[in-house]
Amino acid sequence: MNKMKDRFIAGEWKVGYSEKNQSFDFSHRSKCRIYGRIKFVAMPPQYRAGEWRIVRIRDSSPWKFCLLDTGGDRQGYLLMKDCGSAVRMEIVHRAGQKYGGILTFEGTATLGKRTFACRTAPSENSRVVQMASGPADSLLNDSLFDIDMDTALQFKARTVKIETKNTGNEFRIFLQAQADDAAGCFFAFDLQEDFYRSRWVPFYRPIDKRHNPSPPTGWMSWNVYFDTAGEKENLEEARVGAEKLKPYGLKIWSIESWQENSDRLPVSDFHNLTLRAHPEKFPHGMKWLAVQIRKLGFIPGIWTVPFGTGDRNFYRSHREWFLHKPDGTPMENWNGRFVLDPSQPRVRKHMETTHRIMSREWGYEYFKIDGMSGLNSGYSAHFFELPEVRRAFRYPCPNAFELCVRALRRGIGKDRIFAGMAHYTGPEVPFCDAPRIGADVVSPNKPPQWHNYLDQARSTLAHLFVNNIIWYNDPDTLLVGEPTPIETARLAATVIALSGQVMFAGDKLANLPDERMRLLQRCLPVCDVVPLDLFPIYGDRPVWVLKIRRPFGSWDVVSLFNWDENNACEIGFTMQEAGLDPDKEYLAYDFWNNKMLGRIKGWLKLKVPPKANALIALHPYLGRPQIVSSDRHLTQGGVELVALKWDKKKNLLKGRINLVANNPAALVVYVPEGFKPEGASCDRADVKLSEMENGRTVKLNLYSKCAARVKWGILFSKNGCQGLGSGRPGA
Repeated sequence: MNKMKDRFIAGEWKVGYSEKNQSFDFSHRSKCRIYGRIKFVAMPPQYRAGEWRIVRIRDSSPWKFCLLDTGGDRQGYLLMKDCGSAVRMEIVHRAGQKYGGILTFEGTATLGKRTFACRTAPSENSRVVQMASGPADSLLNDSLFDIDMDTALQFKARTVKIETKNTGNEFRIFLQAQADDAAGCFFAFDLQEDFYRSRWVPFYRPIDKRHNPSPPTGWMSWNVYFDTAGEKENLEEARVGAEKLKPYGLKIWSIESWQENSDRLPVSDFHNLTLRAHPEKFPHGMKWLAVQIRKLGFIPGIWTVPFGTGDRNFYRSHREWFLHKPDGTPMENWNGRFVLDPSQPRVRKHMETTHRIMSREWGYEYFKIDGMSGLNSGYSAHFFELPEVRRAFRYPCPNAFELCVRALRRGIGKDRIFAGMAHYTGPEVPFCDAPRIGADVVSPNKPPQWHNYLDQARSTLAHLFVNNIIWYNDPDTLLVGEPTPIETARLAATVIALSGQVMFAGDKLANLPDERMRLLQRCLPVCDVVPLDLFPIYGDRPVWVLKIRRPFGSWDVVSLFNWDENNACEIGFTMQEAGLDPDKEYLAYDFWNNKMLGRIKGWLKLKVPPKANALIALHPYLGRPQIVSSDRHLTQGGVELVALKWDKKKNLLKGRINLVANNPAALVVYVPEGFKPEGASCDRADVKLSEMENGRTVKLNLYSKCAARVKWGILFSKNGCQGLGSGRPGA
């Protein structure tokens, strides 16, 4: 942008204006910058319709601009108002005027190094929740947010459009105001620092991906074995997992209920503080088990409850470490019949030491630390806040829970995964990596019920806005086994996989039918997803939209959820509701039913069974052969597709894909009228092209005996004329 001659201060902003170029440049001490061209066009029947110039008024106000019509007369003003971090520009008519017109600002905004476009203003009665993988855009977005800065830049106008440039950290901004609309005669922007910290997360820390670049994935026993699984059961399951799930991206094998006296609830009876394993369930000990887990190719994980115990002998030998009522009897809660006094340095040192032993001497790398935060005062964060508990502390300690969490992190080490039972409002945020966000997905010793799955989805929505921002959300295990109906299992898989959360399996793997094992495989690895709605969402929303952008293309994966337990429902949405262009045509593909829905425009509606969902891929219609789905993953290309290109001269669609060993994969290709597939090839895998199906699709079936990134190609003829060259993928 040309150097600005006219500069002034508006609140926290430095403003430059070029009358010659009709352009503004706003800069903030935070390094945020907004610059671009402003234009006002008066609309007929205004007798001087057309583009009017915006010029400065040389009076006592530095924030007042004049609308100069095509005849050189001043017909109104553009007033710039500042409110500290916010700037507002409003059209004001001169006396006697009532013209219509459009004020437009088109420019560029920059904020930080980890910035993405999003929505920060909740809308009433919204039915849609939106997420993104990659620098995807949505017409619903109204803001930019930078994770490292915890800063939002919110735009307000009659029309707001934000488009991510290819650089990833620059954004095209399009704002429009309407002169004859009192509610829409302005545009504004507001830089909101400490966006999360000042609202929901007082201990905000941006997510650190150096040790955990993606959400943890694994298996744990409790939701099907409850407290009965020992080393034998865990290793039997791990052998199945190594064959069926590890090749797809499952990494952690986590052990539950291993302590002495841990074969039967309640947890308060478990001997949580001695590091002695249950002799019948774990006869070889926990260090030995970690070695066996590692031999199978998994990262060992362990469940701990460091705040209390049911071990009367340990209590007697360390009585002064524990909390007592005024009458001398021990305090108790969910963690133990005897609860540790967190105000004592030696108690916190015990927490640190025991976890260091489990981490450094035993070799565990994933720590699911329970009893931290929960629904009531049975859990430590709540319990330590009770006045009677604080009075029982040996030493005054206003931040007992925080000191415990610090000690636990020191114990396990910075390079271990801290998967505590945590909440985004608490002091545990800077220390936790992947905390649980809701209740168990089962009740003790019972299979999952519909209300469990419903609660898992609601917890996901309520916490989605912090996922991949401050940590990775853990919604509890994904249970897809029988007797859960397959439609509900698919719904549960979608809730977890589409939102990019922690993905732990929890079924008895050897008993899973192939179709249900395939569900787990299609959720792995976890797709890198950020929320686009940066606020809590309460209740049920029927439409979830994942917007995916890769260097080779963009598409949406839309889930239509029927939360009704008994009745099938018609569920639909407009393209505008989903943040898509209502004037464009899209290709829609039904993932669960392997069915092409055709070309759509404006809206889509489907009948969905009770306790089920439809999973639809939406691709902008390109008028030539294009990929519309992949059966490898629920994101339908989000994790497996590496490259994609259409060679117009050769009529060749080609790309690269990551294949899992011994796992057939199929790419679904839409073939419009005028094109005909002639053949396919692949450099390192078996390839077969199906016959044309109803809906004008063909499937490219690929198979490799080893994991490989392969190149493939499909050659087409057009109007009876074959493309030039061969169908070789490297052509």
